[in-house]
Amino acid sequence: MSQSTLDNDELFGEAASEMREDVEASLADARAELPDSDSVWEAEGDNVLGVLNGLRSALDVGAAADHLRDAKKWFTMGQRADAFDDADDLEEAIAEVEELIETIEDASEQVGDLTATIPDLKSTLEDAESDGTDDEE
Repeated sequence: MSQSTLDNDELFGEAASEMREDVEASLADARAELPDSDSVWEAEGDNVLGVLNGLRSALDVGAAADHLRDAKKWFTMGQRADAFDDADDLEEAIAEVEELIETIEDASEQVGDLTATIPDLKSTLEDAESDGTDDEE
């Protein structure tokens, strides 16, 4: 085997290691951007709308989706180049973070729907209460 072949194999090995590190670093960055459980569980607000707005803010995934995209990009590139000896752990980690982001985004959307609905519901109930008071007079 020639020296250039050894150098190329060594370079490819280094590149594969760096690609794995890039995927792992991007996944760690994505996880770091996810909300922590306490911020989602503990609520502060003067009323239901305040609590819902706080919850919606707590459910912000920040740049987690961007970091996940980077991880998927480097993973796909490494996989296509057959650079990873064993990529099952990376694939599982990517799927896990992707599922977490989707769950948080779904919850945020549901909270957003409630945030839009609650003021209308309050107004409707106030109207119904005042209509009931008018009938008694």
